[in-house]
Parts: sequence; structure tokens; C-alpha cells
Amino acid sequence: MPDSAPSSLVGVTVNLVYLARLREVFGGSGERLTLAAAEPTVGTLVAQLCARGDPWSRELASGRAFRVAVNHEVAGREATLRDGDEVAFLPPVTGG
Repeated sequence: MPDSAPSSLVGVTVNLVYLARLREVFGGSGERLTLAAAEPTVGTLVAQLCARGDPWSRELASGRAFRVAVNHEVAGREATLRDGDEVAFLPPVTGG
């Protein structure tokens, strides 16, 4: 039987990708996460991750240098997330 619950009650599931040193700090290259917010944004995603505590709250704290890309496009905290989006966290990189 198909699920007939409204999508706002089910949540939005996104695919998270952790790049470079964040992969090591968070203990993996990514995960699937369901957001309960009715209209989830990058900001609500970051807040949900920070609520996990350290190392999330330390690495994703306000003022820390990192970028977020949604479906391969750099996005701000106000960007709306949709079911199935890929959300990548990119720390600053250096190199020559």
C-alpha cells in the first residue's frame, strides 16, 4: 500500500557528502538524512547537524570557513532543500 501521508509530515531526505578533511572529522564520506522541517533549508540542515554536538557543532559553527553545495551549485543558508538533493560540505582547501 503506498504511503499517502503528506510530504510535509514525512520530511525531506537529502544525501550528504563530506569532502576533504570533513570526511575524516565526521568519520565517513556521507550519509542520508531526513529533515523534519516543513520547508527545510541549508540553514535548518546545518542547525540539525550542529545539534548532534561535537565534532559537528565545532566544524559547522557560525564563523567557521566552509561552503555548501546543493546539487553541485554553491548555495547559501537560505537555499531550500528538496527530497533527494545532494548536499556537499566543502572545507577550505589549500594547494599549489
